[in-house]
Amino acid sequence: MQKSSMNQLQTGLWHWKAPHPEWEPGEPWDKYVSSYAVDTGKYLLLFDPLAVPNELEVLAADRETAIILTCPWHERDARSLVERLGVPVYTPLPDTAEDLIRKFGITAEQAGDGSPDLIWLLRESKGEAHPFTPGDRLPFGIDVFPGRWLNDTVLWIESHHAVICGDTLVDFGQGLEISQRLGKSRVREAIIEDLRPLLKLPVEHMLATHGGPTDRAALERALS
Repeated sequence: MQKSSMNQLQTGLWHWKAPHPEWEPGEPWDKYVSSYAVDTGKYLLLFDPLAVPNELEVLAADRETAIILTCPWHERDARSLVERLGVPVYTPLPDTAEDLIRKFGITAEQAGDGSPDLIWLLRESKGEAHPFTPGDRLPFGIDVFPGRWLNDTVLWIESHHAVICGDTLVDFGQGLEISQRLGKSRVREAIIEDLRPLLKLPVEHMLATHGGPTDRAALERALS
């Protein structure tokens, strides 16, 4: 996996991009996707990690490290990191068969036993799993908001005044926006209503995993 250089957005907050191994021409999203890391001094948190820079893996030895997924299908390099570092994974739960039928209009036969995301973690117990849902507060001072779906979350990182999201708020080349391109999501107005409380918080960094880091103004425009 090709690794790109890491950019420090502020002390203890990093961003990097890497090519997604499952990207194919014609996808609405860019081949290069974003990952982020937060160092609180006690914890090192890896968000939707892909091709983690070596410097962060070294830092992980001196911190209580955890992987945090904004959505289960952003597992990316989570399994290999768990195998190497033995770190826990905090994640929303994958889609059930009923979820897949509702979201994508597929048949029960196609839906099978539900999403294959994180089978190694949740069904085969090859790691320490910590499922979460909207409304939860993670032990790192992170609040969970609902996005396009309940398992496509938007996270408020209090320590760094940052918002990070999976597929709910994206930049596919038109600026940050609520995505309506990937499956049948909740009504846009309902998503905005659930995310509007973020505008009452001192947001400084808006961190998109499809796209990159922007600012509070981009979040305000996306939720207008």
